[in-house]
Amino acid sequence: MKAPEPQQQPTLKENERKWTKPLMDAGYTVIPAVILDRQQALGLDPVDVNILLQLLTHWWKADNLPYPSKKSIAERIGKTEKTVQRRIAKLQHAGFVKRVPRYSAAKGQLSNIYDFSGLIAAATPFANEAVDRRTAIQTEAKTRAKRKRPSNQKFKILTGGEGDSE
Repeated sequence: MKAPEPQQQPTLKENERKWTKPLMDAGYTVIPAVILDRQQALGLDPVDVNILLQLLTHWWKADNLPYPSKKSIAERIGKTEKTVQRRIAKLQHAGFVKRVPRYSAAKGQLSNIYDFSGLIAAATPFANEAVDRRTAIQTEAKTRAKRKRPSNQKFKILTGGEGDSE
C-alpha cells in the first residue's frame, strides 16, 4: 500500500509567519533598524520618525524617489498639513531629506520628490558602529568556544580535612 502524500501547504515566508500573509500582501516598508534604534542620536522625535515612515512607504525602488503629498501624510498621522510642512522643512534643514519640486505644465507645482541621501549618510556611522559591535560579539563568542576545556579527567574525591588519618 502506498503511503499517503503529505498535504501540500504553501510555505510561508518568515515575515508572513510573523505578520500573516494578508498583512504582508497589503504592503510593507523596509527601513534600517539603526534609524529607529538611534533616532534620538539623530535628533529625530516620534513625529519626525512617523513622517519619515510615511515618506518611505512610497519609496519602492532606489531610482524612483517618492512624492506623496503633505496632505496625505497629514491625514495618515493625524497632524495638520502645516505641521507636516514644518517638520519636513526641519528634516531638510538637518540635511536628512532633500525636497525636489515637481511641476506639471497643466497643473503647476505638484508634490515634492523626497531624496533621503542625507539621512543615509547621517545614519551610516551608527550602522558601522552597530556592525562593529556585532562583529566583536561574534568574535568573542567564537574565541570563547575555542578555549581549551578541561579534559574529562577523573578527579579523586578526598574525604576529611587536613590532619585526618585513616
